[in-house]
Amino acid sequence: MKLLFELTKDGSISVPVLSKKLGINASVLYSRIKRLVKKKLIKKFTVEIDDSLLGIGVKANVGINRDPKFKDAIHKKFMETPEVVSISEVTGRFDIMIQVYSKNLESLHSVVIEKIGKIEGIQNTETFVELQKTDKDPVYLNELA
Repeated sequence: MKLLFELTKDGSISVPVLSKKLGINASVLYSRIKRLVKKKLIKKFTVEIDDSLLGIGVKANVGINRDPKFKDAIHKKFMETPEVVSISEVTGRFDIMIQVYSKNLESLHSVVIEKIGKIEGIQNTETFVELQKTDKDPVYLNELA
């Protein structure tokens, strides 16, 4: 579906421009997009923000081991922590991996030690600071092109 491929490249593209690009009637295209949203294949239309322009200088993943009795309470605390941007339960040596955004290393240290480390049920943490990141399209996008 070239439609999905094009929308992932530019979610703000107008239907008339997309119509010309794909060679599909605009009203047909609008109906297809509406149907994909209704089927929840398209979850949302969004923008990509340059975090560095908002003062985010450090991104890190934090591996965490926790007492299973505190699972829900810990998750709730993470949701209340503004610096935590994602939470994943994982297999392997950690129970949880969270992604943390902060202004600098000092503020990252404060978040990990003062906020995360003091949550009841947290047994230990290991922080992995992002040095460089390269994004790549998921394999299914290559199949759509």
